Amino acid sequence: MYNFSLLVSCPWTLTGRARREIAYFLRQLGDEKPTIKPTVARGIIGVKTRLNSREVVQKLISFFNQNPSGFQYTLKWVPVDSWADSDIESREGAVQKLRNKVKLGERWRMTLEKRRYTQYHKIDIIRTLAELIGEKVDLKNPDTILRIDIIGKYAGVSVISPSEMFSTTKLNVDEAN
Repeated sequence: MYNFSLLVSCPWTLTGRARREIAYFLRQLGDEKPTIKPTVARGIIGVKTRLNSREVVQKLISFFNQNPSGFQYTLKWVPVDSWADSDIESREGAVQKLRNKVKLGERWRMTLEKRRYTQYHKIDIIRTLAELIGEKVDLKNPDTILRIDIIGKYAGVSVISPSEMFSTTKLNVDEAN
């Protein structure tokens, strides 16, 4: 079972350089010995850090705003709250445990990424898991995102605000607008 606290995406052919970039930024933030390993999905690196993953993301956004060219190999950094097996029952159990993080009255959406997993169609997984959350869905401007990252046999589950993910490409697009 994975125990990563962050998932970081990078170009498939640049995993080694992305791992060095991840290690560099985490050292800057105070973690000298994070675990940084490629997952079974090409271009997705798992990171276990002793630092708070949400604080890492906020500090990386600050770094990016000061020096965007410092991020050359990592594309997206996403905190992960918990891991489960990728079967239906395990995913549902993980969502059940975290569903109270979607507060009463909040608008939410689900983001599902699946890699190296072909058992169910994306929309079927979303339908099944969305039934577990009772609050109003807002696909364009949610307060909270229930994010499911299925990577082969395992699923990372997070309940995060839109500002708790860091995408160098999204920030570049936002700055251009």
